[in-house]
Amino acid sequence: MHSNQVKPGKPRLMSLDALRGFDMFWILGGEGLFAALLLLTGWQGWTRGDAQMHHSQWHGFTFYDLIFPLFIFLSGVALGLSPKRLDSLPFSERRPHYLHGVKRLALLIVLGILYNHGWGAGLPADPDKVRYASVLARIGFAWFFAALLVWHTGLRTQIICALGILCGYAAIQLWLPFPGGSAGVLTQAGSINAYVDSHWLPGITYLQREYDPEGLLSTLPAVVNALAGVFTGHFIIRPHVKGEWFKVAMLVLAGGLCLGLGWWLDAVLAVNKDLWTSSFVLVTSGWSLILLALFYALVDVLKWQKAFFPFVVIGTNAIIIYLASSLFDWAFLAKSLFGGVIAAAPLAAQQLLGVIALLLVQWLLLRWLYLRGIFIRI
Repeated sequence: MHSNQVKPGKPRLMSLDALRGFDMFWILGGEGLFAALLLLTGWQGWTRGDAQMHHSQWHGFTFYDLIFPLFIFLSGVALGLSPKRLDSLPFSERRPHYLHGVKRLALLIVLGILYNHGWGAGLPADPDKVRYASVLARIGFAWFFAALLVWHTGLRTQIICALGILCGYAAIQLWLPFPGGSAGVLTQAGSINAYVDSHWLPGITYLQREYDPEGLLSTLPAVVNALAGVFTGHFIIRPHVKGEWFKVAMLVLAGGLCLGLGWWLDAVLAVNKDLWTSSFVLVTSGWSLILLALFYALVDVLKWQKAFFPFVVIGTNAIIIYLASSLFDWAFLAKSLFGGVIAAAPLAAQQLLGVIALLLVQWLLLRWLYLRGIFIRI
């Protein structure tokens, strides 16, 4: 992890930071807006939005299920925008890239444990009571393996690998027998994911379940979300593409095709976030493409950059504010600063003001970092 006192030198799509910030906005407190608006207005239409702010119980899909894979997709887009082939370079020139990749992966694993408060009862820690699996670790593994492919293979090989992972993972879940279970069972306790995690995942699982939603086997298809981003980045920087609006249209078309294929496969292999099924990869990649197309059109083509500046501020320091959301009591800080104002408001408005205050204190810190050119990268 390091901080820069100047803005990054390599060109960046502002839409990429804006969409990353939009993605993070919901888990920093934005998910509470719909319930608060329902309390304020009494309009039942807000319940539809609130329903999308919770993960699916098992099979199915909500907007909140998209937040995690969208972040992985965007990390892949950044790889695709500036691809580096290393395989023809001497090892002395490749070594710094390898070291950076390994250090980044190790740091995300450690930060993921920290985010999970993984030490349980505290130090001295019992290694068997640490939760090693995490959102940050999965982001790290997906980026790392996608980066290895970008560094050592061409686009055609990367596409073949992505299709191979999708098909192979689907075959594993549907047809591979395993001791004590049956192939094709996609229940919490009976899936092959639960078998693998219970036998080979070190430490504890999330909520002591039979499987971990960020477990071993389900990390494999997450690499495809990153590769989908890589392919998107490659497409955006292609010099001979007809024009910016053509790019937008093709991204929307590709997203629609992924969505259609994902939901068509749902009849055979259910869309399921916790198992990260291949159909889930297709659905989330589809929505990721469509959202990037929208943000690319508004921010980088139409240049509505001022309107999206609040999201850009979040997106440029996304991982550090995500980590801070676990380590700091932002709600307490917001109440300390704005509690009097909130208490003076009508009762029906207090929940909404509380959500706004929570978001505001985090955003003001991020704005302070942004205006000083401090970008904490991992």
